[in-house]
This record gives sequence, structure tokens and C-alpha cells, in this order.
Amino acid sequence: MPRGTGNVALSLNFRIVEGADTIMTIDKSKLPSRYVSVGPESAPHRSYYYAMGMTEEEIAQPFVGVATCWNEAAPCNISLSRQAQATKKGVKDALGTPREFTTITVTDGIAMGHAGMKSSLVSRDLIADSVELTMRGHCYDGLVGLAGCDKSLPGMMMVMIRLNVPSVFMYGGSILPGKFKGKDVTVQDVFEAVGAHSAGNMSDEDLHELECVACPSAGSCGGQFTANTMACVSEAIGLALPGSAGAPAPYETRDEYAEASGRTVMELIANNLRPRDIVTKDALINAARIIACSGGSTNGALHLPAMAHEAGIDFDIFDVADVFKDTPYIADLKPGGQYVAKDLFEIGGVPVLMRALLDGGYLDGECMTVTGKTIGENLEGVIVPGDQKIIYSTANPITKTGGVVGLKGNLAPEGAIVKVAGMEDLTFKGPARCFDCEEDAFACVEQEAYKEGDVFVIRYEGPKGGPGMREMLSTTAALYGQGMGDKVALITDGRFSGATRGFCVGHVGPEAAVSGPIGLLKDGDMISIDAVKGSLDVDLSDEELEDRRQKWKPRKTDYQSGALWRYAQTVGSACYGAVTHPGAKAETHIYADI
Repeated sequence: MPRGTGNVALSLNFRIVEGADTIMTIDKSKLPSRYVSVGPESAPHRSYYYAMGMTEEEIAQPFVGVATCWNEAAPCNISLSRQAQATKKGVKDALGTPREFTTITVTDGIAMGHAGMKSSLVSRDLIADSVELTMRGHCYDGLVGLAGCDKSLPGMMMVMIRLNVPSVFMYGGSILPGKFKGKDVTVQDVFEAVGAHSAGNMSDEDLHELECVACPSAGSCGGQFTANTMACVSEAIGLALPGSAGAPAPYETRDEYAEASGRTVMELIANNLRPRDIVTKDALINAARIIACSGGSTNGALHLPAMAHEAGIDFDIFDVADVFKDTPYIADLKPGGQYVAKDLFEIGGVPVLMRALLDGGYLDGECMTVTGKTIGENLEGVIVPGDQKIIYSTANPITKTGGVVGLKGNLAPEGAIVKVAGMEDLTFKGPARCFDCEEDAFACVEQEAYKEGDVFVIRYEGPKGGPGMREMLSTTAALYGQGMGDKVALITDGRFSGATRGFCVGHVGPEAAVSGPIGLLKDGDMISIDAVKGSLDVDLSDEELEDRRQKWKPRKTDYQSGALWRYAQTVGSACYGAVTHPGAKAETHIYADI
């Protein structure tokens, strides 16, 4: 390849084609990549680009990071590399220069039920940090982030807001449903089958057949679990192209959305439209609405405050809960309902769900999006089909309040969260059965050494105390498999999978590791949960709780070095998103403005 004299590489201006006729000129003197591509002082940097086969024209164009969480850990991420190539084509077609890189993921379905789950929430912040460092280190001008598994979605959106460079989020897509004995199944059914098998209600042969057919393709878990919940958030908050969250991972239309995302990020660079222009308080409320109306994952109440933190916006678990409280539940999706992501896609996807909210007056249509248009403008022409049973109108909802409810009381001064989608009885009272780790609780369930009416208390599983705030799907699914899912309750300072169902209260704060009330409980203490009033209380006086607190002693975890130790030193309360740094309010500069 002829290297030339560097005249093009020294240029501060270039043109991009937008649509068929319009040509825009972008001044590279205002972009971060000028530090590594413009002027005589950048000759060493350019020599590296030539080594990778780049032309002078490519070096002169904006540099766009195309970040994926591709790996071979699980089906959630396996198709991301393919979609990244389509994204890069979109960037190139719009006269940008894509630079692909990858980051980690920890896949909850495989990490679940053992010590590996301690790494899950930690990975969210590590994803954000690693993308930040790659972008900063190489001075990229824009970002398209592709994510597939639960924590990678909020992690990728958090770093977009943190860097505040023009960015587009792209979901890798949902898995196709499996078929078992004529019914659609997901990995949730396999987890619950483990409980049925332990209770003698499922044969070895049926369990093996189910595990072989439950996950038939690439893609993230198919119900309205955390990945699909946060995919809906990506559209509702305005960081993803309309409709991009819907198509299952194997569908070729995903590649079309990926290519369009690549073109869109170039338009955002040209127009200097940034994530913090999009992620406002009103946009966060829109995002909380879509979680509530779809019976989405309780993890949304952890990730939205963390995203708000990156923008310097006050939006904690109580703000999320207030939105949940006055949003109707209108999408009949698993685990509380009947349908999976593929079914929602086939009636029009997330835009149809958003249209139903907008028509009912529950969505702010004035919020800006990556299209350069508002939510309302994006939804023009979208209708809610009448010949379907997946999405109800807000005037005739499944229930009048959201599928997720916030709780507060003397057992949870910093709040807690519970998914009530699909539940009939929204109150529970019973004696505490206390466990200081998930393994002990799971062993109790396996041995069926508990009684109907018990309230399982799993503590020292919070952000600091775990460390890592594990999800408890193995335990809750086993209870359901034993037919006890609605006959006991469970509270924890850890988390629950988006696939969890039953009276399961997570994010109880303050956590046990910092002497929160959950760490002061004893077996037999009477616990009251009321998802109608939004309360979580223990039948103890303030004086008794304080007396127990004075006798309480902190404890060490087994993680006294490495990434989990470092996380435990910096992580904050679940109430504010379990964040690990001071956030935008402490900024003295924004990366995009360097």
C-alpha cells in the first residue's frame, strides 16, 4: 500500500455523506482522535495505523470504537462478533474509521448457584472501566457498544454516559425458545426442573431431555429477564435505534440494525449529539416505566441508578420505585407471564410496548434519542396490534401497578425491591430462617428442611458482604420446582435473577456487612412483607434492633485479594446502584471534550 506523504492525515477536516444528497464537513480539531492522527507530532501514531493496513484517508476520518462483549462463554455473546462486522460496515459507509475491540462478560446462567456468581455484578463495572480505558487510551471519537448478557448491557450504557462521546447501543438479541413436550421453554424451566427433580417430581430422562432442548440458538435468555429488560431500557432511554432490541440473535435483521447503528454514530458525531443530551431525568423515568410495565427484572432498579450516577443525576431506588408504583403492568411476558421476547418481536417489538405507554400518557414523548428525533417522533406510525394477547392497553392492564415494587421499612431503611408480576397474594408474614450464604439456603431447600410459611433470609450476600451481590435463582427456582414457590418467601441483601418468580425480595439495604437490620435477624423473628403498601418490616422494637447492633461484629469474607477484594473496598449501597466511583458530579472534565 502506498504510504504517501501524510498530507491527508494532517488534515483537520473531512466530509461524511448523510442520506443521498447531503454532505457534511466535520472539523477534526474538535475530536479526541486529533491527538493520535493529526500533525507532525502524530507521525509515530500514524506509523502504527499504517502497520495495520490503514490508508491516509482512513486515518484522517473520525475513529469509532466498536466494542463488543464477544466470547465463547455462553450463547448470549456468541453472535456479537458477527454483528460487529456489520456495525463496522455501517461506520465505513458513512466515512468513519471503525476500531473493533472486546471486553469481558460473566454470564449469569453459568455463574449461577456457586461462587462464580460473585463475579457477575463486578463485571458490570469492569466492562464500563475497560471500555473507558480503551477509548481514552486510543482517543476514539465515538462508540458503538454491542452487548448480550445481563450485566454487559448496563455496563456498556454506563460507559457511554461516562465518556459522553456520541454513542449508539446495540443489543445482541434474544435466544429462540426451546420446545419441551409441546411447550415453549427457557433456561428458567431448567433451573426450576432441578427443584422438581430433587423432589422426585421429574425423572432423570426428562431433566436430560429438557436441558438438551431449552436453549436452541445463540442469544440471551428468552424471557423478560435482565438482558431483555435492559434491552427494552436501551430503546426507552433513547440510546439504541428503535426496534433494534427485538429481533432474536440468529435473525439476519440484527445485522441490518448493526449496520444502521454504525451509520448513526457518524451522524451523532457530525451533529455533536451526546449521551447526556439523551439520558435525562425524564429519559430515566421512561426507562423505569418500561421495566415496570413489562414485569421486568428487579436488577433494573440497580442499573438505572448506576446509569444516572454516570450522568450526575439523582435517581435512586426510591425514585425508581415511585415510577414502578404508578405504572400499569401491561406485557404478559415470562417469568410472570406466558410469552417470550420472540413473541414480542413478532408483533412489532419494543416500539409497540412504548406506543402503548405513550398512548396511555405514561411515556414522555419529548425525550431525545440517537436518531436525532424525539421518542414521540420515532413512534409516529407505530400502532399496537389488536389481534394479539401479549401487550394490553394501559386502560385495561394486567394489573394497575407495575410488575416490580419498591419496599421500605425497619428491615430495609435503604429500600428493597420485589417482582410481583404474575403473583396473586401480595402480602406475606412468617418466621425468619436465617442463612449467612446462599449455599446454606440451597442445601436447606434440597433437603426440604423448611416449612410452609417460612421466610428465608439470605444475608452477607450484598455488594460488600458477598462480595458481589449474588443472584439467587438456583434457590428460588428449586423452591418453585418443589411446588413451594408461593408458600414461602425469601429476602436477601443480594439480588435475584430476572428469571426469579415468587415472593422474593432483593437489594435489602443497608446490607448485613455494614450492620444493616438484615444482619441482626435471628431465627423465628416475624417478618412482614406488604407489596401493596410497599413495606418490609420485622416485629422488633427500635431498642431491640439497636441492642443487637451493639453486639454485632463485622466479619471478613474469603476474598482478601484480587478483583473481588478491590470491588468490596469501593462499592457503595444498592440503593444508589452499587457504584464504585464518585460519578459525574465529581468530574473536572469530560473525556469527549479533551
